[in-house]
Amino acid sequence: MNPERILPFSEVVRINEIGAGLNRHLVPDDAARARIVKALDLATLSSLEADVSLLPSRAGWTLSGRVTAAAEQVCGITLEPLPVQIDERFSIDLVEASAREPDEVEVEVSLDDDAPDVIEDGRIDLGQYAVEQFSLALDPFPRKPGAEFVQPEEPAEISPFAVLKAFKLPDDTGKS
Repeated sequence: MNPERILPFSEVVRINEIGAGLNRHLVPDDAARARIVKALDLATLSSLEADVSLLPSRAGWTLSGRVTAAAEQVCGITLEPLPVQIDERFSIDLVEASAREPDEVEVEVSLDDDAPDVIEDGRIDLGQYAVEQFSLALDPFPRKPGAEFVQPEEPAEISPFAVLKAFKLPDDTGKS
């Protein structure tokens, strides 16, 4: 993580604080909500709450919870505010990064999205996960019901000189 990059909302837990598990109720303050609005290009964000549970599992930890929010996105066609209500449950598997990196790393590319997230530096940012799950629940192309894009008609003549044809010279009636 780039230390200069400011996260919209951060609530960090260290692995050694988890123990047998922990539960948190996360509510960003006004300043954090303003950063989230800017980061996600929202019109407004009146509320965002997350109830998260972090429990040990066989391979590492499981982060699960529920994100609720009341926000307004901007309609991509009319540019008017579009109210949205979010109420989503999530579950994410987490594993700790190995302390020793092998000399040769084999990279396996897969379209499978079930790979666990890797914990680095022994820290889990619960706030970042809450914002991520909120953003995944948003419509990437918000559109008000009934709003349709109408393609404007193309001009008949496309030429850089077409505009000059519209200009007329003043009448030279007074000259001999």
